[in-house]
Amino acid sequence: MASGQKQGRSPELRKDWVTNRWVVFSPARAKRPSDFKSKSPASTTSATTADQIQDGCPFCLGHEHLCAPEIFRVPTSSDPDWKIRVIQNLYPALDRTLNDPSAVAPNPNLNGVEVLGGFGFHDVVIETPFHSLQLSDLSSQEISQVLLAYKNRILQLAAHSSIHYVQVFKNHGASAGASLSHSHSQIIGLPVVPPNVSARVDSMKQFFNETGKCSVCEIQVKELLIDESTHFISVVPFAATFPFEIWIIPRDHSSHFHQLDEAKAVDLGGLLKLMLRKMASQLNNPPFNFMIHTSPLRVTDPQLPYIHWFLQIIPQLTIVAGFEMATGCYINPVFPEDAAKVLREVPNPE
Repeated sequence: MASGQKQGRSPELRKDWVTNRWVVFSPARAKRPSDFKSKSPASTTSATTADQIQDGCPFCLGHEHLCAPEIFRVPTSSDPDWKIRVIQNLYPALDRTLNDPSAVAPNPNLNGVEVLGGFGFHDVVIETPFHSLQLSDLSSQEISQVLLAYKNRILQLAAHSSIHYVQVFKNHGASAGASLSHSHSQIIGLPVVPPNVSARVDSMKQFFNETGKCSVCEIQVKELLIDESTHFISVVPFAATFPFEIWIIPRDHSSHFHQLDEAKAVDLGGLLKLMLRKMASQLNNPPFNFMIHTSPLRVTDPQLPYIHWFLQIIPQLTIVAGFEMATGCYINPVFPEDAAKVLREVPNPE
């Protein structure tokens, strides 16, 4: 046994039946799970000064003129005291003004290479008008309004027949990809179904064909459970790709995030707040990403029994390096059962 291995545990390879990805669990590369802390915590301002407006921040209340055009706000009125704004991204990855790619004829000179015009939508959700507040500082009700803003924008984008997938994601902290510290998330509407999404759907289908069951509904939570609410559970997945990765999963089978109702949004908001605060408390407020993994918009009814949406939170504690890039197989130094135990035992932050 290598001298660095902990408590006699040997490395394991685990396959995630949701993402169809192999993960190497290597305890020889780990400290104690409780010793995992972010070495570069996301810098935040005090949440006690909720009236803080930062000069030059385009997302702060009163600075709306510094932003790209607004799509809608909450409350939905011209009241300047808004709570949430959904705006166009000033530096979009895709261009909503281009021609619909479904109307563009293939170029015969490309010799079978597939190229689409960069049509699509790239939006920003400003989660609070105040620079000092982070998402985890908001109440469950306030977070639910952010979640429902995601839902409403997805429904708007779904009305465009050429949009096939909508990705909601949040980058918190500079090393997690956030270019502005004001709390915000992003939504991208794509004219294609991305390969990771197709692989997830195909993996779920394979599990369903073999077992007759949904791979997410069948997640065994005994040692992986962190917490639970009326409508959701939070777990460290059995084959977690990253240390202290968290999934929040609807208890009842649900394929589309945009079917979330108000009661479930409040319930989800409370559990999401708790997970973010536990993670910040135990891991020294790490930069993180969260992503909503939902169904492609154009799935058919026979596909719905095996597609189950979930929200994934990834604290940025390790670096994706050459092995991961080359193989798509990740090395995780913390066994999921150990990570779940550490997070489960963190006292619920006030």
